[in-house]
Amino acid sequence: MKINEITISDLKNYLHVYHTEDDKLLTAILLASKAFVKNYTGLSDDDLNINTDLSDDLSMVIFILASDLYDNRTYTVDNANVNPVIQTILSMHSVNLL
Repeated sequence: MKINEITISDLKNYLHVYHTEDDKLLTAILLASKAFVKNYTGLSDDDLNINTDLSDDLSMVIFILASDLYDNRTYTVDNANVNPVIQTILSMHSVNLL
């Protein structure tokens, strides 16, 4: 699935959310998750959506990250607290090599 094809409905299915009360929150979480992936990797929108293998990996990261944000309602950007699966997948595709 391409990053730009992920919808709130997809996210709600992944999270098993069957109500509309949190739609605004989930919209914000989805946008933030996409922005996090884009900024972390340094990939352009085209890069994120053209390569199917890349899109599949990073789509999973978006779902995992969004789930983490939804479940915890907070996310600390601290290397000790970053989900190692997210960090590994993003690092595999990162072009921001500082």
